[in-house]
Amino acid sequence: MIGKCKAIAHGSTALEYIFREGKFGQNLVSNNLCGTTPKEIYEEMRMVNDYNSRCRNKFLRIEIGIAPKDESRLSFTSVRNLASNFARRMGLDDHQWVAVTHKDTDNMHIHIIANRISLYGSVYDTTFVSNRAARVAEELSRKYGLTIAKEIKAERKYQKAKANPARETAKQQVQKICHAAFEKYREMGRLGHSLFLYELHRSSIGIERMKNKQGKIYGLKFSYGGHTFKASEIGRKFGYHSLQKNFDTDDLTEGKQQASSPPQEMEKKRPLDTDRPLVFLSHSSCTPSSANDKLQVPQTTGSTVETAMSIAGEVLAGLGGIVTPQVHGDDYAEMAWQRRLRNQVNKKKKRGRGL
Repeated sequence: MIGKCKAIAHGSTALEYIFREGKFGQNLVSNNLCGTTPKEIYEEMRMVNDYNSRCRNKFLRIEIGIAPKDESRLSFTSVRNLASNFARRMGLDDHQWVAVTHKDTDNMHIHIIANRISLYGSVYDTTFVSNRAARVAEELSRKYGLTIAKEIKAERKYQKAKANPARETAKQQVQKICHAAFEKYREMGRLGHSLFLYELHRSSIGIERMKNKQGKIYGLKFSYGGHTFKASEIGRKFGYHSLQKNFDTDDLTEGKQQASSPPQEMEKKRPLDTDRPLVFLSHSSCTPSSANDKLQVPQTTGSTVETAMSIAGEVLAGLGGIVTPQVHGDDYAEMAWQRRLRNQVNKKKKRGRGL
């Protein structure tokens, strides 16, 4: 048996779901309730939880799963007692709740919808409530001799691989083929990665990429002879990310060399851009520390000036007189007048700062 519990806000929707036609099996038991329909039960619960306006998730949804081999041993009375004991051990004696069974799946399961607000106005503590429900389910399973969920989880196929000799033989063959192909092509970089996959395809080994809900690849799965193996079973270096790292050796070594080389060597290797000046004199804020540390201004020759003037003349001629020179004498005079006023204000301010 397995138990789950979660606090929810949609109590009316949850009640409609558990009583839905086609899913509803049997109405087992209810606590502190008089109604029998989803609408009547919700109205009774709402009358109680309306006294607490700060709580948002005012309902509890509990699911109890029964193992298929235990269904034949449980009668209607046993299932009803099981639901009542589960709710009592969860501490819902002073709360309103209803329990029903569902028949829409192959395995019988129980649904319990409870009011999180008790009849005395206290709010049910949901700290680690899911772990609490799992612990109660395990205790009741041991009490009634039912199947424990932990034992079912431990009996997974990949954990019982050694119990199947055929699967173990196929696994050894896949490991042998993968290791041989890896050692053969590991020094060839990305090309070796493609050849490695082709070698496995020729050996009738299928590779499936496992993706998460977002569509991102997180692992590989190998299939051979009707058996399926995770990449970790074949070897740690055959995972999705491990294969890419092992075969992209050229890119990794190049990146390591660039990271280990000093900045001086990097500057030597970097080609100089002769078309772009190294120092912009008009925007430079550096001042020489001594008379010897003067910036060397390149001297322009007459041929360079003539070439620039000829190119400018051709551009203006091609525009066909669209560009007309503008006189900015008035603007410059206004700027000079504003600068003179600012200087006068600054002088008056500086006079008052004398010692």
